[in-house]
Amino acid sequence: MQLILNILVSFSLLLIVSFSFHQLYQVAKFFHLAHAVTITFGAYFTYLFSVQLGWSLCIAITLAIICAVVIPAMMEILIYKPLRNQGTSSWKMLIASLGLYVILQNLISMFWGDDTKSIRTWSVKTGHNFFGAYITDVQIITIAVSVMLFVGVLLFLRFASLGKQIRAVSSNEELSNIFGISSDRVILWGFIIGSTLAAIAGILIALDTDMTPTMGFHVLLYAVVAMIIGGVGSSKGLIGGALLLATAQHLSAYYIDSKWMDATAYIILILFLIWKPLGFSGKRLKKVEI
Repeated sequence: MQLILNILVSFSLLLIVSFSFHQLYQVAKFFHLAHAVTITFGAYFTYLFSVQLGWSLCIAITLAIICAVVIPAMMEILIYKPLRNQGTSSWKMLIASLGLYVILQNLISMFWGDDTKSIRTWSVKTGHNFFGAYITDVQIITIAVSVMLFVGVLLFLRFASLGKQIRAVSSNEELSNIFGISSDRVILWGFIIGSTLAAIAGILIALDTDMTPTMGFHVLLYAVVAMIIGGVGSSKGLIGGALLLATAQHLSAYYIDSKWMDATAYIILILFLIWKPLGFSGKRLKKVEI
């Protein structure tokens, strides 16, 4: 039962991070690796407002999410949009995002140091006993928040006007522009939505296991693996990808050693790339010419 609960918590975090990255990739069409620092900023801004400034945790979390979202939004407006207008290829955009990540991650290290920080101001307590296994309040909140955010954003994309525009640009940016949908505005909203999810995930991770300046990149790599094996372009496929990855990692840690968790993730990725490159539910896209 403890193993099942651990898998469930890990699955919830993987799901929300991979879903946040999926929102960016669908509209921007490149791997925004600087997304990792958004996860980290969510945690560190909460630390700034809550621990260093002494504000209440609710206010600190709200302001931290806002601040963490402003940074990638400015990246899109000042860097990615000009590059996109110049016809920059996706791999060059990826290199630019990697450079942004390195710069921002080093700024975090400069201001807050490389040591482990904690935003938990309460004493550590034994978790709730659930059929012989233990789960903490933060882990319960993590599972509940992740599921609600995932379902909520899916419903937003399905029924809201902006959500439909995001799906349209994700499907065909050029055709969307012809129909009067501003792809630049939609891409910016994609950054805002994805970054909000990432910042919340970073706060949840920090509340559970504390934080370091490199925490975001480590989590993002797992999320990208989950997105690939679930099927790039499929929101529902993320569920299968995140669940498979979380289960495989924790089973390898239980039966072999925890040091094998990273290796297990990349072994699964390699196997999928060889035998099922489209993932669980990936579909080949039809080329549309106008």
